[in-house]
Amino acid sequence: MCQTGFMTQAHVLLPVLDTAACCAPVTQALLDEVHAVNLAGVLKAIADPARLRVLSLVAAQESGELCVCDLTEPLGLSQPTVSHHLKKLMDVGLLAREKRGTWAYYSLVPGALDALAGLLVTTGARA
Repeated sequence: MCQTGFMTQAHVLLPVLDTAACCAPVTQALLDEVHAVNLAGVLKAIADPARLRVLSLVAAQESGELCVCDLTEPLGLSQPTVSHHLKKLMDVGLLAREKRGTWAYYSLVPGALDALAGLLVTTGARA
């Protein structure tokens, strides 16, 4: 069954990394209500300037990961606020978290942004 890029599991959205195998872009196939709600949740999560900056900062790292303590200063936000934004991005499947001792490191979920972008293409065949 096509999951239109995202599946729900206990109200958490997780990316389906191989969307080309099951799903057409939203411009080429009608979304049912469940998939539209799920996709809207992901888009809502990234429709925040701080969250877009988080994605950009994490992606820009050579290591591909950042600790919450590395994000507070560049974002100009408190640690609890940064943690809130990180949780929202994790909940929709765009960021992964790895706990190391008392520190948590965040990285992009491989292919998640590409899967999201692939759902929004307007022309041409998907690879």
